[in-house]
Amino acid sequence: MLLLSISGNANAQTDMHKDSLNKQQEKIITIAAFAAKGDLNKLKPELVDGLEAGLTVNEIKEVLVHLYAYSGFPRSLRGLQTLMSVLDERKAKGLSDNWGRKASPITDTRDKYERGKEILAKLSGSAPQKGKPQTGYAAFSPEIETFLKEHLFADIFERDVLTYVQRELVTVSVLISIGNAEPMLASHMNLCLNVGISAEQLKQLVAVIEVNVDKNDADSAKIVLNELIQGKRLAVEKMQIGSNDNNAADRIFPKGIMIKNDYFSGIAWLHMLLSANENHDISIANVVFEPGVRNNWHSHAAGQILICIKGKGYYQEKGEPIQLLNVGDVVDILPNVIHWHGATPDGEFEHIAINPQVHKGSVVWLESVTDEEYNSYKK
Repeated sequence: MLLLSISGNANAQTDMHKDSLNKQQEKIITIAAFAAKGDLNKLKPELVDGLEAGLTVNEIKEVLVHLYAYSGFPRSLRGLQTLMSVLDERKAKGLSDNWGRKASPITDTRDKYERGKEILAKLSGSAPQKGKPQTGYAAFSPEIETFLKEHLFADIFERDVLTYVQRELVTVSVLISIGNAEPMLASHMNLCLNVGISAEQLKQLVAVIEVNVDKNDADSAKIVLNELIQGKRLAVEKMQIGSNDNNAADRIFPKGIMIKNDYFSGIAWLHMLLSANENHDISIANVVFEPGVRNNWHSHAAGQILICIKGKGYYQEKGEPIQLLNVGDVVDILPNVIHWHGATPDGEFEHIAINPQVHKGSVVWLESVTDEEYNSYKK
Protein backbone atom coordinates (compact mmCIF):
# COMPACT_ATOMS: atom_id res chain seq x y z
CA MET A 1 0.00 0.00 0.00
CA LEU A 2 2.90 2.34 0.67
CA LEU A 3 5.47 2.95 -2.02
CA LEU A 4 7.88 3.50 0.79
CA SER A 5 11.32 2.17 1.56
CA ILE A 6 11.32 1.86 5.32
CA SER A 7 14.51 1.33 7.26
CA GLY A 8 14.14 -1.18 10.09
CA ASN A 9 16.42 -2.43 12.84
CA ALA A 10 17.93 -5.88 12.69
CA ASN A 11 15.57 -7.58 15.10
CA ALA A 12 12.58 -6.33 13.11
CA GLN A 13 13.63 -8.35 10.11
CA THR A 14 13.05 -11.67 11.84
CA ASP A 15 10.10 -10.49 13.88
CA MET A 16 7.51 -9.76 11.19
CA HIS A 17 6.16 -11.70 8.28
CA LYS A 18 5.66 -9.70 5.13
CA ASP A 19 2.04 -8.68 5.38
CA SER A 20 0.38 -10.45 8.28
CA LEU A 21 0.49 -10.52 12.05
CA ASN A 22 1.11 -13.91 13.60
CA LYS A 23 -0.84 -15.35 16.53
CA GLN A 24 1.71 -14.24 19.12
CA GLN A 25 1.61 -10.66 17.84
CA GLU A 26 -2.20 -10.66 17.91
CA LYS A 27 -2.11 -11.81 21.53
CA ILE A 28 0.41 -9.09 22.43
CA ILE A 29 -2.10 -6.57 21.05
CA THR A 30 -5.12 -7.89 22.96
CA ILE A 31 -3.19 -8.43 26.20
CA ALA A 32 -1.89 -4.86 26.07
CA ALA A 33 -5.34 -3.47 25.24
CA PHE A 34 -7.28 -5.20 28.02
CA ALA A 35 -4.53 -4.53 30.57
CA ALA A 36 -4.51 -0.83 29.61
CA LYS A 37 -8.30 -0.70 30.02
CA GLY A 38 -8.10 -2.50 33.36
CA ASP A 39 -10.57 -5.14 32.13
CA LEU A 40 -9.11 -8.06 34.08
CA ASN A 41 -11.98 -10.46 33.31
CA LYS A 42 -11.18 -10.23 29.60
CA LEU A 43 -7.43 -10.00 30.17
CA LYS A 44 -7.29 -13.38 31.92
CA PRO A 45 -8.32 -15.58 28.95
CA GLU A 46 -6.08 -13.50 26.66
CA LEU A 47 -3.13 -14.30 28.92
CA VAL A 48 -3.98 -17.99 28.68
CA ASP A 49 -4.26 -17.74 24.89
CA GLY A 50 -0.95 -15.89 24.75
CA LEU A 51 0.81 -18.67 26.62
CA GLU A 52 -0.86 -21.27 24.42
CA ALA A 53 0.25 -19.32 21.32
CA GLY A 54 3.87 -19.63 22.40
CA LEU A 55 4.59 -16.38 24.22
CA THR A 56 6.94 -16.98 27.12
CA VAL A 57 6.09 -15.90 30.65
CA ASN A 58 8.88 -13.33 30.57
CA GLU A 59 7.64 -11.89 27.27
CA ILE A 60 4.13 -11.41 28.69
CA LYS A 61 5.60 -9.96 31.88
CA GLU A 62 7.56 -7.50 29.74
CA VAL A 63 4.40 -6.51 27.84
CA LEU A 64 2.69 -5.70 31.15
CA VAL A 65 5.74 -3.85 32.48
CA HIS A 66 6.11 -1.85 29.25
CA LEU A 67 2.52 -0.61 29.23
CA TYR A 68 2.89 1.19 32.57
CA ALA A 69 4.83 3.93 30.74
CA TYR A 70 1.68 4.66 28.72
CA SER A 71 -1.23 3.73 31.00
CA GLY A 72 0.26 3.93 34.51
CA PHE A 73 1.46 1.69 37.33
CA PRO A 74 -2.02 0.63 38.54
CA ARG A 75 -2.92 -0.94 35.19
CA SER A 76 0.50 -2.56 34.92
CA LEU A 77 0.47 -3.98 38.45
CA ARG A 78 -3.08 -5.32 38.12
CA GLY A 79 -2.08 -6.96 34.88
CA LEU A 80 0.94 -8.60 36.50
CA GLN A 81 -1.21 -9.80 39.41
CA THR A 82 -3.64 -11.33 36.92
CA LEU A 83 -0.77 -13.10 35.15
CA MET A 84 0.43 -14.48 38.50
CA SER A 85 -3.08 -15.85 39.11
CA VAL A 86 -3.19 -17.46 35.67
CA LEU A 87 0.19 -19.10 36.20
CA ASP A 88 -0.87 -20.45 39.61
CA GLU A 89 -4.07 -21.91 38.16
CA ARG A 90 -2.21 -23.54 35.28
CA LYS A 91 0.41 -24.95 37.63
CA ALA A 92 -2.35 -26.44 39.79
CA LYS A 93 -3.65 -28.19 36.66
CA GLY A 94 -0.22 -29.66 36.01
CA LEU A 95 0.58 -27.30 33.14
CA SER A 96 4.17 -26.16 32.82
CA ASP A 97 4.77 -22.85 31.03
CA ASN A 98 7.93 -21.71 29.29
CA TRP A 99 9.45 -18.81 31.19
CA GLY A 100 11.90 -17.94 28.42
CA ARG A 101 14.99 -15.85 28.79
CA LYS A 102 15.37 -12.82 31.01
CA ALA A 103 16.62 -9.43 29.85
CA SER A 104 20.35 -9.28 29.21
CA PRO A 105 22.40 -7.09 31.59
CA ILE A 106 22.90 -3.52 30.33
CA THR A 107 26.63 -2.95 29.89
CA ASP A 108 26.49 0.42 28.14
CA THR A 109 27.88 2.96 30.63
CA ARG A 110 27.25 6.08 28.53
CA ASP A 111 24.94 8.81 29.75
CA LYS A 112 21.42 7.37 29.89
CA TYR A 113 19.86 10.42 28.25
CA GLU A 114 22.17 10.08 25.25
CA ARG A 115 21.44 6.36 25.03
CA GLY A 116 17.72 7.12 25.02
CA LYS A 117 18.17 9.67 22.23
CA GLU A 118 20.09 7.10 20.21
CA ILE A 119 17.40 4.44 20.63
CA LEU A 120 14.68 6.92 19.64
CA ALA A 121 16.73 7.78 16.56
CA LYS A 122 16.89 4.08 15.65
CA LEU A 123 13.12 3.80 16.06
CA SER A 124 12.46 6.88 13.94
CA GLY A 125 15.08 6.09 11.32
CA SER A 126 16.81 9.45 11.75
CA ALA A 127 20.09 10.66 13.17
CA PRO A 128 20.11 11.83 16.81
CA GLN A 129 19.59 15.58 16.98
CA LYS A 130 22.30 17.56 18.73
CA GLY A 131 22.02 21.09 20.00
CA LYS A 132 18.52 21.68 18.66
CA PRO A 133 16.40 23.97 20.89
CA GLN A 134 13.57 22.19 22.67
CA THR A 135 10.01 23.01 21.64
CA GLY A 136 6.50 22.05 22.73
CA TYR A 137 6.15 19.97 25.89
CA ALA A 138 9.94 19.43 26.05
CA ALA A 139 10.52 23.18 26.42
CA PHE A 140 7.56 23.63 28.77
CA SER A 141 8.58 20.69 31.01
CA PRO A 142 12.25 19.73 30.49
CA GLU A 143 12.03 17.18 33.30
CA ILE A 144 9.44 15.10 31.43
CA GLU A 145 11.69 15.16 28.37
CA THR A 146 14.51 13.81 30.54
CA PHE A 147 12.29 11.07 31.97
CA LEU A 148 11.16 10.18 28.47
CA LYS A 149 14.68 9.73 27.11
CA GLU A 150 16.34 8.23 30.18
CA HIS A 151 13.59 5.94 31.39
CA LEU A 152 11.27 5.09 28.50
CA PHE A 153 13.73 4.89 25.63
CA ALA A 154 16.76 3.79 27.68
CA ASP A 155 15.57 1.78 30.70
CA ILE A 156 12.59 0.16 28.97
CA PHE A 157 13.30 -0.03 25.23
CA GLU A 158 16.88 -1.11 25.97
CA ARG A 159 15.64 -4.33 27.59
CA ASP A 160 15.90 -7.09 24.99
CA VAL A 161 13.15 -9.45 26.20
CA LEU A 162 10.94 -7.82 23.57
CA THR A 163 12.05 -6.53 20.18
CA TYR A 164 11.38 -2.99 19.00
CA VAL A 165 8.57 -4.38 16.85
CA GLN A 166 6.89 -6.07 19.80
CA ARG A 167 7.26 -2.97 21.97
CA GLU A 168 5.67 -0.78 19.30
CA LEU A 169 2.77 -3.24 18.97
CA VAL A 170 2.25 -2.90 22.74
CA THR A 171 2.54 0.89 22.62
CA VAL A 172 0.12 1.39 19.74
CA SER A 173 -2.40 -1.01 21.26
CA VAL A 174 -2.28 0.82 24.59
CA LEU A 175 -2.59 4.27 22.99
CA ILE A 176 -5.61 3.13 20.98
CA SER A 177 -7.23 1.62 24.07
CA ILE A 178 -6.78 4.54 26.48
CA GLY A 179 -8.19 7.02 23.92
CA ASN A 180 -7.66 10.76 23.43
CA ALA A 181 -3.99 10.26 22.57
CA GLU A 182 -4.17 10.68 18.80
CA PRO A 183 -1.01 12.76 18.29
CA MET A 184 1.07 10.21 20.24
CA LEU A 185 -0.71 7.40 18.40
CA ALA A 186 0.21 8.93 15.04
CA SER A 187 3.81 9.28 16.18
CA HIS A 188 4.08 5.65 17.28
CA MET A 189 2.29 4.35 14.18
CA ASN A 190 4.99 6.15 12.25
CA LEU A 191 7.64 4.46 14.39
CA CYS A 192 5.96 1.14 13.57
CA LEU A 193 6.55 1.78 9.88
CA ASN A 194 10.18 2.60 10.58
CA VAL A 195 10.91 -0.60 12.53
CA GLY A 196 9.45 -2.88 9.89
CA ILE A 197 5.71 -3.09 10.55
CA SER A 198 3.84 -2.56 7.29
CA ALA A 199 0.80 -0.39 6.73
CA GLU A 200 -1.20 -3.55 6.10
CA GLN A 201 -0.10 -4.96 9.46
CA LEU A 202 -1.14 -1.73 11.18
CA LYS A 203 -4.54 -2.15 9.56
CA GLN A 204 -4.66 -5.68 10.96
CA LEU A 205 -3.70 -4.36 14.41
CA VAL A 206 -6.66 -1.97 14.31
CA ALA A 207 -8.90 -4.79 13.09
CA VAL A 208 -7.82 -6.96 16.05
CA ILE A 209 -8.86 -4.12 18.39
CA GLU A 210 -12.15 -3.68 16.51
CA VAL A 211 -13.15 -7.35 16.66
CA ASN A 212 -11.81 -8.29 20.09
CA VAL A 213 -11.66 -5.14 22.20
CA ASP A 214 -13.61 -1.99 21.26
CA LYS A 215 -15.03 -0.83 17.92
CA ASN A 216 -15.14 2.85 18.92
CA ASP A 217 -11.45 2.78 19.82
CA ALA A 218 -10.71 1.13 16.48
CA ASP A 219 -12.75 3.70 14.54
CA SER A 220 -10.71 6.53 16.08
CA ALA A 221 -7.48 4.69 15.27
CA LYS A 222 -8.53 4.23 11.64
CA ILE A 223 -8.74 8.00 11.20
CA VAL A 224 -5.20 8.44 12.52
CA LEU A 225 -3.85 5.57 10.41
CA ASN A 226 -5.52 6.78 7.23
CA GLU A 227 -4.03 10.26 7.73
CA LEU A 228 -0.60 8.74 8.22
CA ILE A 229 -0.83 6.50 5.17
CA GLN A 230 -2.07 9.34 3.02
CA GLY A 231 0.79 11.58 4.16
CA LYS A 232 3.37 8.88 3.41
CA ARG A 233 1.87 8.20 0.01
CA LEU A 234 1.91 11.86 -0.92
CA ALA A 235 5.50 12.21 0.22
CA VAL A 236 6.80 9.36 -1.93
CA GLU A 237 4.71 10.28 -4.97
CA LYS A 238 5.84 13.91 -5.01
CA MET A 239 6.95 14.72 -8.52
CA GLN A 240 9.37 17.25 -9.88
CA ILE A 241 7.38 20.07 -11.35
CA GLY A 242 9.87 22.70 -12.51
CA SER A 243 9.89 21.87 -16.20
CA ASN A 244 6.19 21.01 -16.28
CA ASP A 245 4.90 24.06 -14.45
CA ASN A 246 4.89 27.24 -16.50
CA ASN A 247 3.98 29.26 -13.40
CA ALA A 248 6.59 27.75 -11.04
CA ALA A 249 8.42 31.06 -10.59
CA ASP A 250 5.22 32.74 -9.40
CA ARG A 251 4.41 30.16 -6.73
CA ILE A 252 4.97 30.42 -3.00
CA PHE A 253 4.89 26.63 -2.65
CA PRO A 254 5.65 23.79 -5.07
CA LYS A 255 2.69 22.65 -7.14
CA GLY A 256 2.94 19.21 -5.54
CA ILE A 257 1.39 16.01 -6.81
CA MET A 258 -1.66 15.46 -8.93
CA ILE A 259 -4.69 14.46 -6.85
CA LYS A 260 -5.84 11.05 -8.01
CA ASN A 261 -9.35 10.42 -6.73
CA ASP A 262 -12.97 10.84 -7.76
CA TYR A 263 -13.68 13.84 -5.54
CA PHE A 264 -12.41 16.47 -7.99
CA SER A 265 -14.00 17.32 -11.34
CA GLY A 266 -10.64 17.55 -13.11
CA ILE A 267 -6.96 18.16 -12.48
CA ALA A 268 -5.91 19.53 -9.10
CA TRP A 269 -2.60 19.44 -7.26
CA LEU A 270 -1.71 18.93 -3.60
CA HIS A 271 1.38 19.90 -1.63
CA MET A 272 1.29 18.91 2.07
CA LEU A 273 2.79 21.59 4.29
CA LEU A 274 2.15 19.89 7.64
CA SER A 275 0.66 16.56 8.65
CA ALA A 276 -0.88 16.02 12.07
CA ASN A 277 1.70 14.89 14.63
CA GLU A 278 2.23 14.60 18.38
CA ASN A 279 2.82 18.36 18.69
CA HIS A 280 0.06 19.66 16.40
CA ASP A 281 -3.38 18.10 15.85
CA ILE A 282 -3.70 19.93 12.55
CA SER A 283 -2.92 19.42 8.88
CA ILE A 284 -2.07 22.15 6.37
CA ALA A 285 -1.94 21.72 2.60
CA ASN A 286 -1.64 23.88 -0.50
CA VAL A 287 -4.12 23.04 -3.27
CA VAL A 288 -3.97 24.19 -6.91
CA PHE A 289 -7.09 23.88 -9.08
CA GLU A 290 -6.83 23.96 -12.87
CA PRO A 291 -9.36 26.34 -14.55
CA GLY A 292 -12.96 25.17 -14.07
CA VAL A 293 -12.03 22.40 -11.60
CA ARG A 294 -13.84 22.06 -8.27
CA ASN A 295 -14.14 19.45 -5.56
CA ASN A 296 -17.29 17.59 -4.51
CA TRP A 297 -19.71 18.75 -1.86
CA HIS A 298 -18.12 17.80 1.46
CA SER A 299 -17.84 18.71 5.14
CA HIS A 300 -15.29 18.64 7.95
CA ALA A 301 -16.09 17.50 11.50
CA ALA A 302 -13.91 20.25 12.96
CA GLY A 303 -14.39 22.81 10.19
CA GLN A 304 -11.73 24.18 7.85
CA ILE A 305 -9.94 27.42 7.01
CA LEU A 306 -9.09 28.41 3.43
CA ILE A 307 -6.53 31.14 2.63
CA CYS A 308 -6.58 32.23 -1.02
CA ILE A 309 -3.08 32.93 -2.39
CA LYS A 310 -3.35 32.91 -6.21
CA GLY A 311 -6.00 33.48 -8.87
CA LYS A 312 -9.76 33.63 -8.39
CA GLY A 313 -11.96 30.89 -7.00
CA TYR A 314 -15.47 29.93 -6.00
CA TYR A 315 -16.79 28.89 -2.60
CA GLN A 316 -20.36 27.77 -1.87
CA GLU A 317 -22.20 26.43 1.16
CA LYS A 318 -25.29 24.29 0.73
CA GLY A 319 -28.34 26.49 0.19
CA GLU A 320 -26.27 29.66 -0.22
CA PRO A 321 -25.08 31.50 -3.36
CA ILE A 322 -21.55 31.07 -4.71
CA GLN A 323 -18.97 33.47 -3.31
CA LEU A 324 -16.11 34.78 -5.45
CA LEU A 325 -12.72 34.37 -3.76
CA ASN A 326 -9.77 36.68 -4.40
CA VAL A 327 -6.15 36.63 -3.27
CA GLY A 328 -6.00 37.43 0.46
CA ASP A 329 -9.52 36.20 1.23
CA VAL A 330 -9.90 33.90 4.24
CA VAL A 331 -12.84 31.50 4.51
CA ASP A 332 -13.73 30.24 7.99
CA ILE A 333 -15.82 27.09 7.45
CA LEU A 334 -17.76 25.91 10.49
CA PRO A 335 -17.85 22.25 11.58
CA ASN A 336 -20.09 19.94 9.50
CA VAL A 337 -21.09 22.70 7.05
CA ILE A 338 -21.56 21.16 3.59
CA HIS A 339 -19.65 23.14 0.96
CA TRP A 340 -17.39 23.02 -2.12
CA HIS A 341 -14.62 25.19 -3.55
CA GLY A 342 -12.58 25.42 -6.73
CA ALA A 343 -11.37 27.56 -9.61
CA THR A 344 -13.38 29.90 -11.79
CA PRO A 345 -13.71 28.92 -15.47
CA ASP A 346 -11.12 31.49 -16.54
CA GLY A 347 -7.99 30.64 -14.61
CA GLU A 348 -6.02 28.61 -12.11
CA PHE A 349 -6.85 29.00 -8.40
CA GLU A 350 -4.67 28.24 -5.41
CA HIS A 351 -5.46 28.17 -1.69
CA ILE A 352 -4.04 26.91 1.59
CA ALA A 353 -6.38 24.49 3.39
CA ILE A 354 -6.07 24.23 7.17
CA ASN A 355 -7.80 21.28 8.89
CA PRO A 356 -7.88 21.61 12.71
CA GLN A 357 -8.52 18.81 15.22
CA VAL A 358 -7.67 16.10 12.73
CA HIS A 359 -8.48 13.41 15.29
CA LYS A 360 -12.17 14.20 14.70
CA GLY A 361 -11.81 13.22 11.03
CA SER A 362 -10.50 15.14 8.05
CA VAL A 363 -13.31 15.14 5.45
CA VAL A 364 -16.67 13.56 4.59
CA TRP A 365 -17.09 13.46 0.81
CA LEU A 366 -20.53 13.76 -0.76
CA GLU A 367 -21.98 14.05 -4.28
CA SER A 368 -20.38 15.91 -7.19
CA VAL A 369 -21.14 19.58 -7.88
CA THR A 370 -23.30 19.67 -11.00
CA ASP A 371 -22.53 21.95 -13.95
CA GLU A 372 -25.76 23.82 -13.19
CA GLU A 373 -24.63 24.46 -9.62
CA TYR A 374 -21.13 25.45 -10.71
CA ASN A 375 -22.40 27.87 -13.35
CA SER A 376 -24.87 29.55 -10.99
CA TYR A 377 -22.44 32.28 -9.91
CA LYS A 378 -23.95 35.74 -10.27
CA LYS A 379 -21.84 38.89 -10.10
